[in-house]
Amino acid sequence: RLARMLLAASHHRCIAEMLTIAAFLAAQDPRERPAEAQAQADQKHAAFADPRSDFIGVLNLWKAFAEQSAALSGSQLRKWCRENFLSFIRMREWQELQRQLADIAAELQLKPNQVPAEYNDLHQAILTGFLGNIGALDERREYEGARGSRFVIAPGTPLAAKPPKWVVAASLTETTRLYARMVAAVEPLWIEAAAEHLIKRSYCEPHWVEERGFVAAFE
Repeated sequence: RLARMLLAASHHRCIAEMLTIAAFLAAQDPRERPAEAQAQADQKHAAFADPRSDFIGVLNLWKAFAEQSAALSGSQLRKWCRENFLSFIRMREWQELQRQLADIAAELQLKPNQVPAEYNDLHQAILTGFLGNIGALDERREYEGARGSRFVIAPGTPLAAKPPKWVVAASLTETTRLYARMVAAVEPLWIEAAAEHLIKRSYCEPHWVEERGFVAAFE
């Protein structure tokens, strides 16, 4: 899945961002939420959140840590991580994995973009890895997903309060309900483009279009 997303990122000019996201998804989440301080942790993590996409939130966290790494000493950086409920060790592991992926991408001649990627380009590339985790919001405020599944967005993300019409999720986890985690708003046309090889088409009601001089049908 992650490799497919990286290859798609080359086409959509978002290799730089996707290297960071792929490394994050392959590693353990560095964000900590201790039982005795869940509210405080949520408040600190909310500073990195994005209202449309948890993937953008990951990029915001990466950028903030890089800025602090450049400005602070080692002990000060560890303190900053503690204050923001982040595991310093896991942040370093994330950085190291991103570096390794960047080296592999360079060997494959996948060149990182120099201009920040647009939202639609990044999320079209993400869609290629998670086609089975797409959902459409229905009248019951639940998402209708693939293979007859029904899910809701897990708490702890801005998207849970105001769910978009269409979403893609990095994972679906079943506890008391089926919850989508690491989610983002997407457009249905992006899904059609990413899933072209899975689409089945049917045609009905052939009819003569007099003003254009040919037979048409509904698809």
